Amino acid sequence: MSHKEKKVVQVTSEIGRLRRLLVHSPDSGLGKVVPSKAQDWLFEDIVHLETMRKKEYDYYTKVLLYFLDPKKIRGRLHQIDAPENSRDFYKPGKPDFYRSEKVVELEWLLADILEDQEIKLKLVASVCAVEGCSYATQNELLALSPTTLSKTIISGTINEHRLIFPPIPNFIFTRDIGIVINDYVLLNKPAKTARLREALLAKYIFFNHPLFETYRDNILEIPDTAHHFLLPRDGDEKKVTLEGGDVMVVHKDHLLIGISERTTMEAARQVVNMLFARNIVKKITVIKIPRRRDYMHIDTIFTQVKRNVWVMLGAFSKKVMKHEGADPVERILEGPKKEDKIRIIQFRKKDPENPVYFDNLEELLTNISENDLECNSKVKFIYSGNNQFPFDTREQWTDSCNLLALKEGVVLGYDRNDKTVEAFREAGFNIVHVKDLLDQFEKEEVQPDDLEDTLILIPSAELSRARGGFHCMSMPLLREDIN
Repeated sequence: MSHKEKKVVQVTSEIGRLRRLLVHSPDSGLGKVVPSKAQDWLFEDIVHLETMRKKEYDYYTKVLLYFLDPKKIRGRLHQIDAPENSRDFYKPGKPDFYRSEKVVELEWLLADILEDQEIKLKLVASVCAVEGCSYATQNELLALSPTTLSKTIISGTINEHRLIFPPIPNFIFTRDIGIVINDYVLLNKPAKTARLREALLAKYIFFNHPLFETYRDNILEIPDTAHHFLLPRDGDEKKVTLEGGDVMVVHKDHLLIGISERTTMEAARQVVNMLFARNIVKKITVIKIPRRRDYMHIDTIFTQVKRNVWVMLGAFSKKVMKHEGADPVERILEGPKKEDKIRIIQFRKKDPENPVYFDNLEELLTNISENDLECNSKVKFIYSGNNQFPFDTREQWTDSCNLLALKEGVVLGYDRNDKTVEAFREAGFNIVHVKDLLDQFEKEEVQPDDLEDTLILIPSAELSRARGGFHCMSMPLLREDIN
């Protein structure tokens, strides 16, 4: 085993071979989201939990295990998915759970730290304070076993039936609780009340679980601005909120931070100054996108596929989009709407007072490929919906741009984004459905490391209702360096 493989935490790119990540599989709390609360809990609709699990997310788990921890799954697919078997392989706390140290499930990390009575007392008190629980409920929670308590704190449910506080259905989007920058972990501050418990749990896990013991001094928290709570408007930019979907490590020396619906300018300012002061990176590019639900984070409008290949929404292209019913004269007379503009500013540690400005997203991403990653090949862009209206915006809404790279050139995406799949095929990528790929892995017709320039499609009818793709549903802990 190399020194690199012994590391628990290190991420220096978006596309290096993935070796360890944090995930959380859909829990029973998602099956308790009701229509009247769906948008408060940041879902666009209620989901069918069993379809989401069995026909969608389970495929994600299996392909991750094949790439990161194959000994847990190779040769077992038929047994795991046999109709007479339960889904205990996928369920934390069950004897047959896959419990991998490479595909790391947050629920069992939480159960681990709850074995410590002092941590248990503190965390239960904190959760009960946040959720306004009665004293009797707090004592009832303290009487639960660590495994049951972990499940209850996440799902909000005791014994599968009794809901004692709201679930945290967005916990499947592990990207947003933190981000690894080189060998540091930046814990985030969610913008929405529905995600406060996620941030609390992440804090306890990272500071207390033995997996991260040697990195305790490298865990970073964003302090609140002094007296931010006295500000007159809830949406004031001085409020400090930051989510992981707005942070990308594109090179060991270069970080991207989005200012969006979920991440404020004040949070970006604090992160820039903190990382420069600690000499963690040399460049930070701040990308200010419209504060709109359909964009949400920067990883909903672009992600990286290869050193020289990016997938992105054409609305932020240097090209003029031909929208339905708009002729050239109309587009010129109307001009770009102010709320649709994107602003890109790059700060350099050696001279922060003289930033570099980029006119558009393509210019920035080309610069990253050519200068940071020293790529000699032509930089290519694959556009959401193949850059055709209305498919571009429809498919961006269902996460056509939110792809997870398992290795350079091999990415996971949703099968429903037909025009984007067409664009990948036209760009020379192989398209394979996850079910077929797993069958090939099981028959040893192909190995994960054999794949090149491949888009792996996973079913997504229910997952896409939650407004997040596989980039959102992953918090990479360890990637190989790409240089």
